[in-house]
Amino acid sequence: MQLKIELKRGVDNTSIEAYLIDLEQRHVDDYVNDWVEKLRLFSQADKYWDWVFKLRYISNQETLEGYAVECQNKTQGLMIIETQMYGSRLNIGKRLVYINSIATAPTNRIEIQRPPEFKGVGQALLNFARIRSVELGYEGRVGLHSLPRSEGFYEKQNMLNCGSEEEYDNLVYFEYGVMRRR
Repeated sequence: MQLKIELKRGVDNTSIEAYLIDLEQRHVDDYVNDWVEKLRLFSQADKYWDWVFKLRYISNQETLEGYAVECQNKTQGLMIIETQMYGSRLNIGKRLVYINSIATAPTNRIEIQRPPEFKGVGQALLNFARIRSVELGYEGRVGLHSLPRSEGFYEKQNMLNCGSEEEYDNLVYFEYGVMRRR
């Protein structure tokens, strides 16, 4: 799978071509070689995520899918979604795509680099999760548990804040409802 997307260059807001593609070893290698040290240096909440394990794990699970955003031959974002096991909190009895993990490169995070190298990576991954939800017949419903520093981002994306959940380390659960046609 390869989907052409558009990101914005952080320094001048110009559009730049990027691609959303299936997660592969080279993306995990970029994470290990280019991301990890910066994530730890800046005490990011996802600094200990093991994308090597995640890639290996999803290859054995038919309900999990992994994706990456590539721009200028570098990994700019990573996401793993679960496609069959989660239900909506907003529409009980309806399924949704659950975002298991989502991350943008450290150079795209405003708390690490100002201006960020690229803008729109997280939004592109979220939009794709909604597209996948529609493809699966879930009408665009998507849910996730947010890391604390990311809550404002999901609110800006118009996801509904459903409150913190004790069984998920008090992380706040966010959900997109049914996607309306324009």
